[in-house]
Amino acid sequence: MGNDLSKLGYEEFLGELKERIRNAQVRAALAVNRELILLYWQIGQEILQRQQQQGWGAKVINRLATDLRKAFPDIKGFSARNLLYMRAFAGAYPDIEIVQQVVALIPWGHNVRILDAVKTPKERIWYIQQTIEYGWSRNVLIHQMDSQLYRRQGSAITNFSRVLPDPQSELAQQVIKNPYSFDFLSLGKQALERELETALIQHIREFLLELGVGFSFVGSQYPLVVDGKEYRIDLLFYHFRLHCFVVIDLKVVEFEPEFSGKMNFYVSVVDDLLRGTDDKPTIGIILCRTKSKTVAEYALRDVHKPIGISTYHMGTPLPEELQMSLPTIADLEEEMEAIAAEVEQSLISQEIEQLSLFADPATPDEE
Repeated sequence: MGNDLSKLGYEEFLGELKERIRNAQVRAALAVNRELILLYWQIGQEILQRQQQQGWGAKVINRLATDLRKAFPDIKGFSARNLLYMRAFAGAYPDIEIVQQVVALIPWGHNVRILDAVKTPKERIWYIQQTIEYGWSRNVLIHQMDSQLYRRQGSAITNFSRVLPDPQSELAQQVIKNPYSFDFLSLGKQALERELETALIQHIREFLLELGVGFSFVGSQYPLVVDGKEYRIDLLFYHFRLHCFVVIDLKVVEFEPEFSGKMNFYVSVVDDLLRGTDDKPTIGIILCRTKSKTVAEYALRDVHKPIGISTYHMGTPLPEELQMSLPTIADLEEEMEAIAAEVEQSLISQEIEQLSLFADPATPDEE
């Protein structure tokens, strides 16, 4: 029977059914979420209008929360805090069409976080669109807002508009940030370039998150052999949306004009040795601690390979005097052992006390 089913294309049929069911589940979940968001928006609008028209004060929120939870005890979401968010949500998005077409496509928890963190309508919509496009979880969304991604995206100095065709140039410009946030690192100001590179590789997950969607790590100190001599790229990536290799050169100093010449060489070699027939032109990113905007623009003016210049910042390590005052691992282990001993003694005392409660009380004669 199994052979007969195989001949009839059973596995293919089963696969199609599974995909159809999954798609239906996703559509159903999106529909439920959309209806919930629209309900919250309508409740928020009603609260706003009645407070404005009938002069209801803030106390109505608490009363409304109590009455709604009595009426719908099995439904969560009608706390006073959430009702306040509904009112703020309706105030932030007065246009129902924007809510229906964009805002209602992400979960309520995402919307609440955006309301908390972002104050301008344009920036809110941008984060919502990015969440929809890339499927950001709530934690990823919070990270991107905390790092001010909206303000950093597309602000690097590049020559893309001159050397890349549209829409590749615009997409590439949006991919590169300025500055990059390496707050997950805590290297000192005197760190060497190889130390920075090693630290980024050790934190590759956080590094890829900061680079953005589409980057795939190819290698560090990637070797390129030209005329019998080996040259090494600090970091090499491939970007699946841009369909091209991305060369990253790390500098722990201020940008210097000669950096662009070196990157131009790297990009040319990668184009010749690694670029496939379907790949777009390789892009170079020079990451420096600081840069002069004027110097960077001059350095790229006559360069014909696509290159961007960005800066980065890192988490600040603790001052040396503070590090000296921190306990060592041995100190911490000794303290933990002392605490454990205290806890054990306390538990023994409690057990003795509990046992004494169950003992027969002394009679007057025995006393």
